[in-house]
Amino acid sequence: MSTSTMYYATGRRKTAIARVWVKPGKGEIKINHREMDDYFGRKTLRMVAKQPLGVVEGDGEYNIYVNVSGGGLAGQAGAIRLGISRALQTFNTDFRGPLKKAGLLTRDARKKERKKYGLAGARRAFQFSKR
Repeated sequence: MSTSTMYYATGRRKTAIARVWVKPGKGEIKINHREMDDYFGRKTLRMVAKQPLGVVEGDGEYNIYVNVSGGGLAGQAGAIRLGISRALQTFNTDFRGPLKKAGLLTRDARKKERKKYGLAGARRAFQFSKR
């Protein structure tokens, strides 16, 4: 992985963090040194992660290398999507318009709400009993 003409960006979703490098190439996508099809078993997760490439019509034009950690597979796919979008925008500023219109440059800040003391979960109270 040579760093000449590589563009870097970070994507986050829930508790997942993806570090993404994009460079012109043949369409190779590696996630944690594994092929994307090996890493994501579900087709929907692969589709989510590749969404920015479809928007800029860049399928098969860029080699993408990703290091992702934390969260579950769905959160990781979302983090990768944001990272790829940001890296493509750095690569070519003309991509900003279509990516922004598709909502791919917005960080989804939703996280799991913490458990509160005196409750069974974040909001769930223990069962009430009169006697």
